[in-house]
Amino acid sequence: MDFSFGAEDEELRARARAWLTEHLVGPYAQVLGRGGPGSEHEGIDTRRAWERELGRGGWIGQGWDTGPDEDYGNRRLSLTGQVVWAEEYAALRAPGRVGHIGENLLAPTLIAYGSPEQRRRFLPAIARGEELWCQGYSEPGAGSDLAGIRTRAVRDAGRGSLRVTGQKIWTSLARDADWCFVLARTEPGSRRHRGVSFLLVRMDQPGRVEVRPIRQMSGTSEFNEVFFDGAVAAEVVGGEGNGWTVAMGLLALERGVSTLVQQIGFAAELERVVGSHLSSGAGDPVLRERLVRQWAELRTMRWNALRTLGTTGDPGAPSVAKLLWGGWHRRLGELAVEVRGAAACAGPADWAPGLPYERGLDEEQRLFLFTRADTIYGGSDEIQRNIIAERVLGLPKEPR
Repeated sequence: MDFSFGAEDEELRARARAWLTEHLVGPYAQVLGRGGPGSEHEGIDTRRAWERELGRGGWIGQGWDTGPDEDYGNRRLSLTGQVVWAEEYAALRAPGRVGHIGENLLAPTLIAYGSPEQRRRFLPAIARGEELWCQGYSEPGAGSDLAGIRTRAVRDAGRGSLRVTGQKIWTSLARDADWCFVLARTEPGSRRHRGVSFLLVRMDQPGRVEVRPIRQMSGTSEFNEVFFDGAVAAEVVGGEGNGWTVAMGLLALERGVSTLVQQIGFAAELERVVGSHLSSGAGDPVLRERLVRQWAELRTMRWNALRTLGTTGDPGAPSVAKLLWGGWHRRLGELAVEVRGAAACAGPADWAPGLPYERGLDEEQRLFLFTRADTIYGGSDEIQRNIIAERVLGLPKEPR
C-alpha cells in the first residue's frame, strides 16, 4: 500500500506551513506546545484568541461534509489534505486546540443528524472559532458504560422546554465552554439504550449549571464535574428518544485524522525520552530495546491509521485504534521515569512547600502521571475489547 502524499498535498503542506509560521507570532508564540494532555489549562485566553485566528484563516471545519449551498467560510480539504494540515500544525507545535470538540465531534454530528436550522445556528460560530463546546457523556457509575446514565430531562409544563437535572464527570474544557452536548433520559423509567436524547445546553446558566474542577495527582485540573439543576436544553438533535443512535454516531467520529495528529505529539514525547536516555549514558540494553520497540510500534500505529483513514461502517476500527495508542502512551510514561531512575522521584531544586504542586513536576513526571488514565478515559480497554469481541468477532455478549 502506498502511504506517500501526492503533489497537490505537498503544495498544501507548503501553504499550511507558511500560514502557520506567519501567524504563530507574538502572544501565540508564548503558548507553542502548550494546551495538550496534561496542560489543557494553560494559556486558555490566548488559545481562545488563536481559535478565532484559525477561523479567520478558514482552517476550521476542513472535513465537514456539508452540501454545496452551505458555506461557513471553511476550507474543504480531502482526507489526505486534512492529514497534511494536521501534521504541519503538530510539527510546528501550534497551541492545543480549545475548539476541537465543537469542530470534530459536534459539527459532524449536526451535519449527520441535525436539522438545517441547527446547522445554520451552530456551525458558523464553530467555524469562526467563537463558540466552544464540551461533551456531557460520562457520569459517576456510568463512565465507559454510557447506557447506565441517570441524568434526566423533563418538559417544563409552563414553557415546553426540556429541563436537565443530573451530574456529568471527566468533562474536558467545561470551565471555558459556551455549550455542552448532553446525553439525558427524556423517557421516565427508561433503561439502557432506550429513552435517551441528545441535548444542546448552554453553560452560562447561573444557578442551573455548576462546574467543579477535579484536581488530579499531577496537580492540574483538566477534567471537571458538571452539575445540572433544571438547566434549559436549547435543542434536541435527531429527535427526542433517538439520542443513543446520535451518540454512537458521534463516538465513531472520535478517531480518524485526530489519531494521526496525536501520534505527532507522541513522537515528540518519545524523542524527549530517548534524549534523556542518551544523556544518561544509555548503558542499559533492556531500556534501549524497549525504546526501539516504542519507536517501531509508533510507526506501525501510523501506518494502521493511514490504512483505515476514512473507513466507515467498521465498528472495530475506532476500538482497535484506542487500544493501540492508549497502551502505547501509558508504556511511554512508564519508560520516561524508568530512564530517569531515582531522579524521577525528586522535584526541582527551586521548589518548596507552599508553591503550586504542579511546579514540582517536570515533563517526564507529568507524562507518567497523566498517562495512567490513557487506558481508562475515552472508553476503557475492557469496553473496547468487548466492542471488538461482540460487534466484530460475533462472540457472545458479556453477562450483565
